[in-house]
Amino acid sequence: MWDATPGSACVVHLDGRAVKSCTMLAAQAAGCEVVTIEGIAKGDELHPVQAAFQANHALQCGFCTPGMIMTAVDLLRRIPNPDEQTIRANLDGNLCRCTGYHNIVRAISAAAGSSGMARAAE
Repeated sequence: MWDATPGSACVVHLDGRAVKSCTMLAAQAAGCEVVTIEGIAKGDELHPVQAAFQANHALQCGFCTPGMIMTAVDLLRRIPNPDEQTIRANLDGNLCRCTGYHNIVRAISAAAGSSGMARAAE
């Protein structure tokens, strides 16, 4: 899924799939649904992955957070109950310079086990 470009701050969902917007031309998104981090919450209610990041202290400086969350939402759409190895493999290419990824992985695991994920998929 990831290319050789470092980072993940530019991850958006393009027709439901996580992509790095910084590595594509705007014309490639023509006619597609584009969802950014701001678009995954339902009004004032955080998306279950956003809530899990908050509850599990997976937020540090915030630079990588949008990309991590958007990647996690895509992962959990494809694989609803991933194990730790699968989570880590899917985060490949998402760089966080603040943490050792432990709380990020824990947050994604918590979101996978939450009842809110079923509602978020609706």
